[in-house]
Amino acid sequence: MLRDLIRVLGLWRGRGWWLLAGMVAAVASTLAGVALLVLAGRVVGGAVAAGEAGAFALAGLGFAALLWLRPVMLFRPVARYLERLVTHEATFRALADMRVWFFARLAARLPRGIGLRQAGDLLGRLVADVESLDGLYLRVIVPAASSLAVVVAIVFVVGAADAGLAALLALPLAAALLLPLLLAPAAARAGNDVARAQGSLRNAVVDPLSGIEDTLAANAEARAGARVSAEGEALAAAQRDLARRAAWGGAAGSLLVQVALLGALGWALIAGQQGLAAGLMGVFLAIAAAEALGLMPRAGAAMAAAGAGARRLFEAADTPEPVPDPVAPAAAPAGHALRVTGLRFRWADDRPLVFDGLDLELPEGARIALLGPSGSGKSTLAALLLKLAEPEAGRITLGGVDIATLPAAELRRRVTWLTQDARLFDDTIAANLRLAAPAADDAALWSALDRAQVGEVVRALPDRLETMCGEGGLRFSGGQARRLALARTLLAPASIVILDEPAAGLDADTERAFLETLDDALGGRSVILIQHHLLGVERPTRILRLAGGRAIPAAG
Repeated sequence: MLRDLIRVLGLWRGRGWWLLAGMVAAVASTLAGVALLVLAGRVVGGAVAAGEAGAFALAGLGFAALLWLRPVMLFRPVARYLERLVTHEATFRALADMRVWFFARLAARLPRGIGLRQAGDLLGRLVADVESLDGLYLRVIVPAASSLAVVVAIVFVVGAADAGLAALLALPLAAALLLPLLLAPAAARAGNDVARAQGSLRNAVVDPLSGIEDTLAANAEARAGARVSAEGEALAAAQRDLARRAAWGGAAGSLLVQVALLGALGWALIAGQQGLAAGLMGVFLAIAAAEALGLMPRAGAAMAAAGAGARRLFEAADTPEPVPDPVAPAAAPAGHALRVTGLRFRWADDRPLVFDGLDLELPEGARIALLGPSGSGKSTLAALLLKLAEPEAGRITLGGVDIATLPAAELRRRVTWLTQDARLFDDTIAANLRLAAPAADDAALWSALDRAQVGEVVRALPDRLETMCGEGGLRFSGGQARRLALARTLLAPASIVILDEPAAGLDADTERAFLETLDDALGGRSVILIQHHLLGVERPTRILRLAGGRAIPAAG
């Protein structure tokens, strides 16, 4: 757990000044509260020690104390406000950085999609597990810094008057400060149980909702609800266990603070006239320490939750990249002629070969139609050309340069892929198009839409480019959604376009109209058209058929 939390702090180093500023503000606020009670303790202790002259002593000390108390009283709320402001700003910035880092790691490790990873689980890691890390800073580090400052202040302030009293106060308070470390191992196990239960509950909710049509068609909503109920009960049980441990920790911390308070009271009662003032000041300091140190025992549960969240994040983020970038990348090629030589590939060691000695050549400006039934490797070839997978033998070159020596980002600037299930996201048309060209202006967007022959459809919409597409492009018909996806592909600067079943799911007339659009829309780019069969409107320069892991010339 500690190793994971230390790694989290390392990822937050870019926000180090914000995190440090929050700790400083918290320490300043806490010490201001201590200072207030130190001044009060000096006044009351001095007055009580003066006996019958106490009233006169109190009156004499009143004006001098007021000179100190006023600025401290004014500083205390300001420091508390700054503490809240800066610590939460630091936390929000650190967590935002963490989400971006985690998303980037997932994107590099899941190039073919979520696959065997469950969507609800990944969503939980990206949201809940990242949010659990706020407890590491707000409920562990900041209170620990404040509590340590209080203990040190007590040692110096009380120690100057009476070393025995300082030890009597500092020992139980130091124990309260260290209590989270003692409680953390057991709390960590409970925190892991909560994190796992949260992931299971999210899966139980997201999976049937993602396929709600199938769930309803199978009359399975009752079974899905029962699963949600069972996972919810398991989560509640795990949360009760963690809360129970946190409560025991809080009780133990409160007991230790009370021990310090009672010790100071006892010292004041038995110390006599000479030690009475110091004893009463110790009482006030123990009261001041209760605010900061009272939070520390519960920090053990917060640390456990943060540790469990960090472990789940790193578990997903540290899976090996399927195709890591080269350590010393080659220079970008000048041309974009594509050549595949002796390609051999399978998706797993226990699965059959998809390609066994595949050879393929795509000259600049050529258009190849690649035909074959499902499972013949058409989409697999597209994944290999974009370095979403890595061949076990053979070479793929772009402009004469082996793509294994090129960074994935450089390769994907030159090769783009319109997948057979190209997705429109729940955003505006403009935002969906700019995924391919973030700097594209509106004129470029309209040009791409017109080339995809969907410009007039968008112009007829009340919000035009700002029209929301809906989740999965549900705002549009299948043919319109495919043309919008094509427009996005046309915006990419790539010289090679892979069209993977571009008209999949469309009716025959819409499919034919869409394929007729491609010839003019793609201009002089090199094209690999992946199809089950040709309709006669595609006009490729060469037709190949995939069979037995090889590409064989075909007539159509």
